[in-house]
Amino acid sequence: MELNWTTLLPLVFMAVMGLSLLAYVVLDGYDLGVGILLPFATDVEKDIMVSSIGPFWDANETWLVLGIGVLLVAFPFAHSLVLTNLYLPVAVMLIGLILRGVSFDFRVKARAARKGMWNALFSTGSLMAAMAQGWMLGAYLTSFDRGPWSLAFAFGIAVTLPTAYAMLGAGWLIMKTWDELQAKAVAWARKVLWPMGVALAGISMATPLVSRTVFDKWFAMPQLIGLLPIPVACAAAFYAAWHVTRRPNVVAAGYGWVVFASTVLLFVMAFLGLAYSIYPFIVIDRMTVWQAASAHESLVVIFIGVAITLPAIVVYTIFMYRVFWGRARELSYAAK
Repeated sequence: MELNWTTLLPLVFMAVMGLSLLAYVVLDGYDLGVGILLPFATDVEKDIMVSSIGPFWDANETWLVLGIGVLLVAFPFAHSLVLTNLYLPVAVMLIGLILRGVSFDFRVKARAARKGMWNALFSTGSLMAAMAQGWMLGAYLTSFDRGPWSLAFAFGIAVTLPTAYAMLGAGWLIMKTWDELQAKAVAWARKVLWPMGVALAGISMATPLVSRTVFDKWFAMPQLIGLLPIPVACAAAFYAAWHVTRRPNVVAAGYGWVVFASTVLLFVMAFLGLAYSIYPFIVIDRMTVWQAASAHESLVVIFIGVAITLPAIVVYTIFMYRVFWGRARELSYAAK
């Protein structure tokens, strides 16, 4: 296909949408993981865990809004197909995110007798959102097929994706907390590391089996050789996380951030593998990026809006993390 502004613009929007969803998965993934881990902490530790994500969690969801917004305005045909088939898991995800938001605010002002309930709802909302996103990913990779194997595949990802988010959350807590809670976070990371690794390996092996298109793109020469850096990088990242979580002295020396960085690298490699697997489709085997795109004139107008919005979100995100970086502080609700 000849590349010109007309054919290139849909690819630009696909890249923006993909990178937005990757940013969401990584950034909101760690605070979903913190929510999933919340029941395993003491009351005092729960306050510190919530404090560690307090300045970030709401803004992290901006990337989800941007990604879905681009899907809606730039690829309306794909939006209709995707959201029609994922109506129920999207509704479950939104309920989970609403539960998280309500619980986060109400736990601040709750009486001691009610605080446990809001903590439980915050954790429940986090798990609901994580499992719903896993089901959505599994259904998407099978092109929304409703056969028993496809449903089992989607269910498998729904069950295992929370372990990956919990690993991100544990890595975040290792960086942001101290003493006993940091030691607990290291222990949590050790416990979810292998389930996460087995889940990711299983998904990677199963995806080519449920999609002939993906199989043909990965298991052909010379592509197979060119794609080797992806599994090699994943193996190196997994080993780095395993190595650090087994050596408390390494964490105490200030290298706990390696756990979080390694998990992020795993997510990035998985994203690159997925992007390669589905291209040029926006819905595998059913709709290409050009078939799903809006009219060129509409994309030009949308591009102007995205060119203004995207840099603003990036700058705000960088500024926010720079201002609130460092160890978490204990929660204080004293009136000012």
